[in-house]
Amino acid sequence: MIPPTIIDKPLASVSSSLSSPQFNLSASQGAAEVRFADWETFKFNPIRESTVSRAMTKRYFADMDKYAESDVVIVGAGSAGLSAAYVIAKNRPDLKVAIIEASVSPGGGCWLGGQLFSAMVLRKPAQYFLDEIEVAYEDEGDYVVVKHAALFMSTLMSKVLQFPNVKLFNATCVEDLITRKDETTGEIRVAGVVTNWTLVTLHHDDHSCMDPNTINAPIILSTTGHDGPFGAFCAKRAVAIGGLKKLGGMRGLDMNSAEDHIVKGTREVIPGLVIGGMELSEVDGSNRMGPTFGAMALSGVKSAETVLNVYEQRQKENQY
Repeated sequence: MIPPTIIDKPLASVSSSLSSPQFNLSASQGAAEVRFADWETFKFNPIRESTVSRAMTKRYFADMDKYAESDVVIVGAGSAGLSAAYVIAKNRPDLKVAIIEASVSPGGGCWLGGQLFSAMVLRKPAQYFLDEIEVAYEDEGDYVVVKHAALFMSTLMSKVLQFPNVKLFNATCVEDLITRKDETTGEIRVAGVVTNWTLVTLHHDDHSCMDPNTINAPIILSTTGHDGPFGAFCAKRAVAIGGLKKLGGMRGLDMNSAEDHIVKGTREVIPGLVIGGMELSEVDGSNRMGPTFGAMALSGVKSAETVLNVYEQRQKENQY
């Protein structure tokens, strides 16, 4: 049987333990010199190196234990995956959401706009998601512009990571899917993910066997992007395990066709596996949209809706 879902109490607001703060970050008006602290007497509190090690490791291993049985696993912490995580965690604070990201730095390709430019374009009605997460934008009629894509991503990431029922495991790869086979119908169902450190995954060809770890979950949401070093991983693996017949392969760039299809087509492709974002273009053979990001955010919303609508059924099926 699956252990009961446990959600920690929200973290207390950050406050200083010092009776009198060492910093005042507001400059005094009219002062001859700006001073935020008395740097001559400044000193950090003492600490032993092993204390730092234990502070990190005990929390990380506690998270690994807690999320070994998750309610939802999101593969890929880009704009679609994190948008979905935000909506799921907000609407279902009782669910444990594990996010697996291969890169050390989450965010996918959403730190910049097209061709390494700063501004981020989202076609309407994606501005409603920006309103929800409180990201400012310029309204240009049929589309809006965020002054820097990193503003969107850093804001979204900050909000997601503040949820007490969400854990991000970055620098971690999904190497395979856990599957179950219905003895009556022969249908394949996804029941979790197989994980490893990214640095281990990258060196399987030049080192001896390094076995992975696992996370069980009744529903997996994969938003790993279009084909690449780690892109479209779950879609490709779904074909290999017989869940999907074949991949359609992403087509050329057509913004008007691509964004509508990605959002509308976001769905559970096989029992227990929802695919959204640009990974879906590899499944369906749809167009890419290039440097317009509305579909990424709203595919995340559609992914969250799909996950929440099938969760109860998949959870009942996932008792073994």
